[in-house]
Amino acid sequence: MDRPLRYEQAYPVQEVFPDLNPANDTTGAPKAPARRKLFGFNRSLPTPLVELGDIRATTMNFRNIHEHGTLLARYLETRKSIFIDRLRWQVCEADGMEYDQYDTPACSWVVLHEFGEILAGVRLLPTTAKCGVYSYMLRDAQRGVLAGIPTDILFFDAPVKSNIWEASRFFVADGVSSTRRLAVQRELFHQMTVVARENGASSILGIVPSVWSRWSRRLGVNASPAGAKFSIDGTVSQSVLFNINSALE
Repeated sequence: MDRPLRYEQAYPVQEVFPDLNPANDTTGAPKAPARRKLFGFNRSLPTPLVELGDIRATTMNFRNIHEHGTLLARYLETRKSIFIDRLRWQVCEADGMEYDQYDTPACSWVVLHEFGEILAGVRLLPTTAKCGVYSYMLRDAQRGVLAGIPTDILFFDAPVKSNIWEASRFFVADGVSSTRRLAVQRELFHQMTVVARENGASSILGIVPSVWSRWSRRLGVNASPAGAKFSIDGTVSQSVLFNINSALE
Protein backbone atom coordinates (compact mmCIF):
# COMPACT_ATOMS: atom_id res chain seq x y z
CA MET A 1 0.00 0.00 0.00
CA ASP A 2 1.53 3.31 -1.13
CA ARG A 3 0.97 6.59 0.72
CA PRO A 4 1.40 10.25 -0.34
CA LEU A 5 4.23 11.99 1.49
CA ARG A 6 4.59 15.31 3.22
CA TYR A 7 6.89 18.28 2.96
CA GLU A 8 8.80 18.96 6.19
CA GLN A 9 9.83 22.04 8.19
CA ALA A 10 13.29 20.71 9.11
CA TYR A 11 15.81 21.78 11.73
CA PRO A 12 19.38 22.73 10.77
CA VAL A 13 21.23 19.64 9.61
CA GLN A 14 22.26 17.54 12.61
CA GLU A 15 23.06 13.89 13.08
CA VAL A 16 20.04 12.28 14.69
CA PHE A 17 21.10 8.65 14.48
CA PRO A 18 24.88 8.68 15.03
CA ASP A 19 25.28 5.07 13.90
CA LEU A 20 23.60 5.78 10.55
CA ASN A 21 25.67 8.56 8.98
CA PRO A 22 24.80 10.01 5.54
CA ALA A 23 27.18 8.99 2.78
CA ASN A 24 26.85 12.08 0.58
CA ASP A 25 25.25 15.47 0.16
CA THR A 26 23.41 14.98 -3.13
CA THR A 27 20.48 17.26 -3.85
CA GLY A 28 16.90 16.18 -3.33
CA ALA A 29 14.40 15.17 -5.98
CA PRO A 30 12.32 17.78 -7.87
CA LYS A 31 9.51 19.47 -5.99
CA ALA A 32 6.23 17.53 -5.78
CA PRO A 33 2.92 19.41 -6.07
CA ALA A 34 1.14 18.40 -2.84
CA ARG A 35 1.86 19.49 0.72
CA ARG A 36 0.54 17.84 3.88
CA LYS A 37 0.31 18.94 7.48
CA LEU A 38 3.02 17.87 9.91
CA PHE A 39 2.18 16.29 13.23
CA GLY A 40 3.73 17.30 16.52
CA PHE A 41 6.63 19.34 15.11
CA ASN A 42 7.78 22.73 16.36
CA ARG A 43 7.24 25.25 13.56
CA SER A 44 8.50 28.24 15.55
CA LEU A 45 12.18 27.72 14.74
CA PRO A 46 13.66 29.62 11.75
CA THR A 47 14.42 26.59 9.61
CA PRO A 48 14.67 25.90 5.88
CA LEU A 49 12.06 23.97 3.94
CA VAL A 50 13.24 20.46 3.12
CA GLU A 51 11.20 18.48 0.63
CA LEU A 52 10.73 14.77 0.16
CA GLY A 53 10.22 15.06 -3.58
CA ASP A 54 9.23 11.81 -5.29
CA ILE A 55 9.76 9.51 -2.31
CA ARG A 56 6.98 6.96 -1.86
CA ALA A 57 5.98 5.07 1.28
CA THR A 58 4.95 1.45 0.79
CA THR A 59 3.60 -0.90 3.43
CA MET A 60 4.23 -4.53 2.51
CA ASN A 61 3.09 -7.81 3.98
CA PHE A 62 2.81 -11.37 2.74
CA ARG A 63 -0.60 -10.60 1.21
CA ASN A 64 0.60 -7.82 -1.07
CA ILE A 65 4.32 -8.35 -1.77
CA HIS A 66 3.42 -9.62 -5.24
CA GLU A 67 2.10 -6.14 -6.06
CA HIS A 68 5.48 -4.48 -5.53
CA GLY A 69 7.89 -6.39 -7.74
CA THR A 70 11.36 -6.67 -6.26
CA LEU A 71 10.80 -4.05 -3.53
CA LEU A 72 10.95 -6.54 -0.64
CA ALA A 73 14.19 -8.08 -1.93
CA ARG A 74 15.76 -4.63 -2.33
CA TYR A 75 14.61 -3.65 1.16
CA LEU A 76 16.24 -6.77 2.67
CA GLU A 77 19.40 -6.11 0.64
CA THR A 78 19.56 -2.62 2.11
CA ARG A 79 19.12 -4.06 5.59
CA LYS A 80 22.12 -6.32 4.93
CA SER A 81 24.26 -3.40 3.76
CA ILE A 82 23.57 -1.57 7.03
CA PHE A 83 23.18 -4.15 9.79
CA ILE A 84 25.62 -6.81 8.54
CA ASP A 85 28.11 -5.08 6.23
CA ARG A 86 28.60 -1.88 8.24
CA LEU A 87 27.36 -2.42 11.78
CA ARG A 88 28.63 -6.05 11.82
CA TRP A 89 25.56 -7.46 13.54
CA GLN A 90 25.58 -11.24 13.85
CA VAL A 91 22.24 -11.86 12.12
CA CYS A 92 21.03 -14.10 9.32
CA GLU A 93 21.85 -13.57 5.65
CA ALA A 94 20.93 -15.38 2.42
CA ASP A 95 21.48 -14.41 -1.22
CA GLY A 96 22.59 -10.91 -0.24
CA MET A 97 19.57 -10.25 1.99
CA GLU A 98 19.33 -9.83 5.78
CA TYR A 99 16.44 -11.49 7.61
CA ASP A 100 15.50 -13.11 10.89
CA GLN A 101 12.77 -15.15 12.55
CA TYR A 102 10.47 -12.13 12.85
CA ASP A 103 10.10 -11.56 9.10
CA THR A 104 6.87 -13.61 9.00
CA PRO A 105 3.31 -13.21 7.69
CA ALA A 106 2.50 -11.52 11.01
CA CYS A 107 4.73 -8.52 10.29
CA SER A 108 4.48 -5.45 8.09
CA TRP A 109 7.43 -3.71 6.44
CA VAL A 110 7.18 0.07 5.99
CA VAL A 111 9.58 1.21 3.26
CA LEU A 112 10.44 4.66 1.88
CA HIS A 113 11.82 4.52 -1.66
CA GLU A 114 12.50 6.78 -4.62
CA PHE A 115 13.19 5.84 -8.26
CA GLY A 116 13.99 2.26 -7.21
CA GLU A 117 16.35 3.21 -4.37
CA ILE A 118 15.53 2.14 -0.80
CA LEU A 119 15.90 5.13 1.52
CA ALA A 120 14.47 4.00 4.86
CA GLY A 121 12.48 1.24 6.50
CA VAL A 122 11.08 -0.27 9.67
CA ARG A 123 9.44 -3.59 10.57
CA LEU A 124 6.26 -3.73 12.64
CA LEU A 125 5.07 -6.80 14.53
CA PRO A 126 2.12 -7.16 16.93
CA THR A 127 3.08 -8.26 20.43
CA THR A 128 0.53 -11.06 20.05
CA ALA A 129 2.62 -12.66 17.27
CA LYS A 130 3.91 -16.20 17.67
CA CYS A 131 6.06 -18.39 15.43
CA GLY A 132 7.27 -21.63 17.00
CA VAL A 133 9.25 -20.72 20.13
CA TYR A 134 9.41 -17.06 19.09
CA SER A 135 7.01 -14.19 19.74
CA TYR A 136 8.58 -10.75 19.25
CA MET A 137 12.14 -9.56 19.81
CA LEU A 138 11.85 -7.75 23.15
CA ARG A 139 9.75 -10.47 24.75
CA ASP A 140 12.04 -13.22 23.46
CA ALA A 141 15.08 -11.36 24.81
CA GLN A 142 13.41 -11.06 28.21
CA ARG A 143 12.63 -14.79 28.15
CA GLY A 144 16.28 -15.60 27.40
CA VAL A 145 15.54 -16.96 23.94
CA LEU A 146 17.89 -14.57 22.12
CA ALA A 147 21.62 -14.91 22.75
CA GLY A 148 23.51 -11.65 23.11
CA ILE A 149 20.56 -9.51 24.22
CA PRO A 150 20.14 -8.96 27.98
CA THR A 151 17.11 -10.46 29.72
CA ASP A 152 16.55 -7.24 31.71
CA ILE A 153 15.85 -5.34 28.51
CA LEU A 154 12.47 -4.12 29.86
CA PHE A 155 11.47 -2.60 33.20
CA PHE A 156 8.23 -4.63 33.11
CA ASP A 157 6.93 -7.94 31.83
CA ALA A 158 6.84 -7.87 28.03
CA PRO A 159 3.22 -7.24 27.05
CA VAL A 160 1.13 -9.47 24.84
CA LYS A 161 -1.62 -7.10 23.79
CA SER A 162 -3.24 -6.36 20.45
CA ASN A 163 -2.90 -2.59 20.96
CA ILE A 164 0.87 -2.72 21.50
CA TRP A 165 3.17 -3.38 18.52
CA GLU A 166 6.93 -3.70 18.24
CA ALA A 167 9.10 -1.73 15.81
CA SER A 168 12.47 -3.16 14.82
CA ARG A 169 15.12 -2.86 12.09
CA PHE A 170 14.61 0.89 11.90
CA PHE A 171 17.08 2.46 9.45
CA VAL A 172 17.77 5.36 7.13
CA ALA A 173 20.08 4.34 4.28
CA ASP A 174 23.60 5.73 3.99
CA GLY A 175 22.85 7.29 0.61
CA VAL A 176 20.25 9.70 1.99
CA SER A 177 21.79 13.18 1.82
CA SER A 178 22.33 15.17 4.99
CA THR A 179 19.96 17.86 3.67
CA ARG A 180 17.08 15.37 3.52
CA ARG A 181 17.98 13.01 6.32
CA LEU A 182 15.96 14.47 9.19
CA ALA A 183 12.90 14.89 6.95
CA VAL A 184 13.16 11.23 5.86
CA GLN A 185 13.49 10.09 9.48
CA ARG A 186 10.41 12.08 10.43
CA GLU A 187 8.42 10.71 7.52
CA LEU A 188 9.36 7.15 8.39
CA PHE A 189 8.16 7.65 11.97
CA HIS A 190 4.94 9.17 10.65
CA GLN A 191 4.28 6.29 8.27
CA MET A 192 5.10 3.77 11.03
CA THR A 193 2.56 5.51 13.24
CA VAL A 194 -0.09 5.48 10.53
CA VAL A 195 0.31 1.74 9.90
CA ALA A 196 0.31 0.87 13.60
CA ARG A 197 -2.79 2.99 14.24
CA GLU A 198 -4.61 1.42 11.30
CA ASN A 199 -3.97 -1.97 12.88
CA GLY A 200 -5.39 -0.95 16.25
CA ALA A 201 -2.16 -0.02 18.06
CA SER A 202 -1.99 2.77 20.62
CA SER A 203 1.67 2.18 21.60
CA ILE A 204 4.84 0.94 19.93
CA LEU A 205 7.75 -0.75 21.69
CA GLY A 206 11.18 -0.59 20.11
CA ILE A 207 14.93 -0.73 20.62
CA VAL A 208 16.54 2.57 19.69
CA PRO A 209 19.96 4.29 20.01
CA SER A 210 20.67 5.50 23.55
CA VAL A 211 20.36 9.13 22.41
CA TRP A 212 16.64 8.58 21.77
CA SER A 213 15.55 11.39 24.14
CA ARG A 214 17.37 13.93 21.97
CA TRP A 215 16.15 12.82 18.58
CA SER A 216 12.63 11.92 19.71
CA ARG A 217 12.05 15.61 20.49
CA ARG A 218 13.40 16.61 17.08
CA LEU A 219 11.16 14.07 15.40
CA GLY A 220 8.11 15.18 17.40
CA VAL A 221 7.71 11.73 18.96
CA ASN A 222 6.28 11.12 22.44
CA ALA A 223 8.45 8.38 23.97
CA SER A 224 9.38 7.02 27.40
CA PRO A 225 12.25 4.74 28.47
CA ALA A 226 11.13 1.13 28.89
CA GLY A 227 14.43 -0.48 29.91
CA ALA A 228 18.03 0.15 30.95
CA LYS A 229 20.71 1.05 28.41
CA PHE A 230 22.71 -1.86 27.01
CA SER A 231 25.39 -2.49 24.38
CA ILE A 232 25.23 -4.98 21.48
CA ASP A 233 27.99 -5.22 18.87
CA GLY A 234 29.33 -1.84 19.93
CA THR A 235 26.00 -0.01 19.69
CA VAL A 236 24.51 1.41 22.91
CA SER A 237 20.73 1.08 22.81
CA GLN A 238 17.65 1.27 25.00
CA SER A 239 14.08 -0.02 24.92
CA VAL A 240 11.51 2.74 24.45
CA LEU A 241 7.72 2.92 24.49
CA PHE A 242 6.20 5.30 21.93
CA ASN A 243 2.72 6.63 22.69
CA ILE A 244 1.09 7.16 19.31
CA ASN A 245 -2.41 8.15 20.48
CA SER A 246 -1.79 11.84 19.73
CA ALA A 247 0.85 11.45 17.03
CA LEU A 248 -1.51 12.06 14.11
CA GLU A 249 -3.45 14.98 15.57
